[in-house]
Amino acid sequence: MTSADPAGFGKVAVAMGGASAEREISLISGRAVLMSLERQGVDAEALLIGDRPLEDLLGKRYDRVFNMIHGRGGEDGVFQGLLESMGLPYTGSGVLGSALSMDKLRTKLCWRGAGLPTPDWQVLEEMDDLDRCIETLGFPVIVKPVLEGSSIGMARAEDRQQLIAAWEAARGFECTVMAEQWIEGGEYTAALLQERMLPLIRLETPRSFYDYEAKYQAESTRYHCPCGLTEDQEASLQALARKACEVVGVTGWARVDLFRDLKGLPWLIEVNTVPGMTDHSLVPMAAKAAGLSFDELVWRILETSVGA
Repeated sequence: MTSADPAGFGKVAVAMGGASAEREISLISGRAVLMSLERQGVDAEALLIGDRPLEDLLGKRYDRVFNMIHGRGGEDGVFQGLLESMGLPYTGSGVLGSALSMDKLRTKLCWRGAGLPTPDWQVLEEMDDLDRCIETLGFPVIVKPVLEGSSIGMARAEDRQQLIAAWEAARGFECTVMAEQWIEGGEYTAALLQERMLPLIRLETPRSFYDYEAKYQAESTRYHCPCGLTEDQEASLQALARKACEVVGVTGWARVDLFRDLKGLPWLIEVNTVPGMTDHSLVPMAAKAAGLSFDELVWRILETSVGA
């Protein structure tokens, strides 16, 4: 949809909340989106989702859904499948792209199968796996619960004791845990908006990595846009990020996180199919660098719901 008429969207539900560990961030993102839509004259209202999304939707009449539910239950294909079964168009990726991208391990398997660069890893299921991890990956590594976002449950390990502690903590999130090879170099994020790649952002934090606090709370995090790369280098990373989205079926809008190591080689880390829209979020920063206001960004994301 390219019409400037907000009435063309009909009644829009801004879905927010959910039951994942990212609920609070989702509420902040959702409220920011709702306020933007209201400023632009779109007939929108908040749709608070708990742990029973079908019950939250029953009896309500909407023409489309602006999905701002982060994490499991909202970003992993479950909510998308529910909306499709109800015939409700929604923003962002479909069931397959959402489900694959939420699972960091399956995403890496797809990328590796397509010949795209992603750091080596080791699944950690039992104590023997930790020994194999040390032998094959060495230190440091980053330990991750594969179904969590916003860096929740992640920890850097620099020795065996830290690896055990990080593994035990990550297992508390009731999903597969993996350790990933640590990449030294610059950390970047690339945003996809419709068919357009937005300018890269280079992230810089004094913390051990870009963790939850660095993302949402710390004032010491630095965001560089322009990112400091040459035009050709930036274009190369953008093309890789676009291909990374294509491989796992991601469409509409998304954010790809990646590294460029000390030799200049790129490494894909993960895809976020419902990126944050808070005052610390990266996609609005990239959009601003591309000349798009927050309201214009929200409008274009809403456009991705047309034909869903």
